[in-house]
Amino acid sequence: MPEKLCTDMATDQETRSVPASATTKDDSQIATVAAPANESAHAADDKNNERTGNDALPSPEACQKVENYQVLDREGNAHPFKSLYQGPDTAQRVLIIFVRHFFCGSCQEFLISLSQAIKPDDLARLPTSTSIVVIGCGDPGLIEFYATHTECPFPMYADPTRKLYDDLGMTNTLALGSKPEYIRKSMLRIIGESIIQGLKQIPSGLATKGGDSRQVGGEFLYEITAAGLQKQVTWCHRMETTRDHTSIDKLVRVLDPGGQYLQRGT
Repeated sequence: MPEKLCTDMATDQETRSVPASATTKDDSQIATVAAPANESAHAADDKNNERTGNDALPSPEACQKVENYQVLDREGNAHPFKSLYQGPDTAQRVLIIFVRHFFCGSCQEFLISLSQAIKPDDLARLPTSTSIVVIGCGDPGLIEFYATHTECPFPMYADPTRKLYDDLGMTNTLALGSKPEYIRKSMLRIIGESIIQGLKQIPSGLATKGGDSRQVGGEFLYEITAAGLQKQVTWCHRMETTRDHTSIDKLVRVLDPGGQYLQRGT
C-alpha cells in the first residue's frame, strides 16, 4: 500500500476530544441575511438570528472572490464555481454541499442518508425551485466511483486545489466529534471500507488522490434575496469535526420550513 494512502486512511482513526459546544447544535444556530423574496426555510424559523463563528455567512467580498474559481466535473472539464448556482439554467435555490476526501466513509454515510431522504422528485415539489450540488476536494477521476457508491443523484464536482474551501472559511481538522445520526456503521467498518476503496484505485493511479484527509467541508445555501437579483449565501454551516455535516432533519427544515413537501426524520 502506498505510504501516503496508509497515512491518509489512518488519520480517520484518530479520536480527538472536542468541546461539547463544538459538537452540539440546536435550531437556533441557523444564520440568515435579508429575507429572500420567496419565504425562505431558515427565515421562517430564525428570521432575526445572525450567527457568528463557523456558521457565519461568508462576506460579500469572499463570495465575489470565489465565484470564478474553477471546479471540475467527472470528465475533468472546468466550470466557474458561480455557474453552479447563478444563471438562467440554475434553480432559484441551490444547496452546495462540500464533502471531505473521496474515501471518507463518514461523508459517504452522510450522502447515502441524504440521497435516501431527499430525492430530485422531492425537490421538484417545493414551491421554490431547488437543487443540490456536491463538491469534493479530490481528483475528479474519483467522482464516478463516489457517485456510484453513495447512490447520490445530485451533480458532483471536484475542487482539488481546495481554494473554495479555504476562502469560504472551511477548516482543517482530524477531530472526530460525536457520532451523528446519519452514520449507521461502526467507525471500524468505515475505516476498513475506506482503506479497501483506496486499494481498489491503485490500478487507476488514483489511490492517493482522494483529497486532503484533514480538510472538512460544510453546506452553503444560495438564493435570491430582497437585496437584488444575484444569488447570495443566506444560510451556511461549516463542519467543526470530520463528522459534523448538518443533520438530514435540519437540512429538510432549512429547505422546507413548513414541513409540507419534504418528509421529516424522527
